[in-house]
Amino acid sequence: MNTDSNNTFRYDLSVPAPAKLNLFLHITGQRDNGYHDLQTLFQFVELHDQLYFRLTETPTIKVIALKDTSVPDYEIIAPEDNLIYKAAKALENHNQTSQGIEIHYKKNIPSGAGLGGGSSDAATTLLALNQLWQCNLSIEKLCEIGLTLGADVPVFVNGKSVFAEGVGEKFTPYDPATPWYIIIKPKAHIATAEIFSHPDLTRNTPTLKISAALEHGGHNDCENVVRKLYPEVDDAMNWLGQFSSSKLTGTGACVFAEFSSQQEAIQIAQQYSDSTAIFVAKGLNDNPAHRVLQELDF
Repeated sequence: MNTDSNNTFRYDLSVPAPAKLNLFLHITGQRDNGYHDLQTLFQFVELHDQLYFRLTETPTIKVIALKDTSVPDYEIIAPEDNLIYKAAKALENHNQTSQGIEIHYKKNIPSGAGLGGGSSDAATTLLALNQLWQCNLSIEKLCEIGLTLGADVPVFVNGKSVFAEGVGEKFTPYDPATPWYIIIKPKAHIATAEIFSHPDLTRNTPTLKISAALEHGGHNDCENVVRKLYPEVDDAMNWLGQFSSSKLTGTGACVFAEFSSQQEAIQIAQQYSDSTAIFVAKGLNDNPAHRVLQELDF
């Protein structure tokens, strides 16, 4: 039994939930049901939330936020809207024990950022409870469950950097380079639905093989709309673009650029005078949650 950083919660298991970047995001069409067909390359980064799990004798689910006002756009989400709670409920019928769960979580990934924080939290919950509750579900089944919670959740459950197609659920393994990134979170909270429903959004980018997409660097079809609607994002991209090619991740609001070393990234990040949040994080091609869980014996 361990204790969290606040020395108030004794837990059985602590697992990270990493952020992700979309190294490019092409929108290749729109389906009759409103969903968009995509091609994108997902990569994880070291920036992560932390989830703490404790088995309980009462078969209930309890989710508690560890409040940290230093996190940009921090918010406590009601249980019925919280993806951690929803993920736990989705596995409840597969629980092979008589135990419930109490989950505390510490946010480090800002919300409304395009970094997949909520989806990653949900995936880490599925992966952890699959072991703690002895559900014995395959990764494929967990991905299937994850897709009901959000289009990005299966990426985190799968745990590998991937070239994703369809609505984001069709994976081709791919290991891009793992540079250091500067990630800037402008003072904007962007709703994905707003961007995907915008009339100016490009929806007809030609379908490409991954080699061709990477050869040309890829792009983000959401970028022009986001930059037009949110000047804070435009300003951040312009500033970061002085040092390296700046890109938007997902539908935003975060922008990022890659650098060859941690030292270079830190030195540039220190020049940023805006009070907006800025992070330096290394790219990862494996979800660290998988590594933590593989090292455990339940």
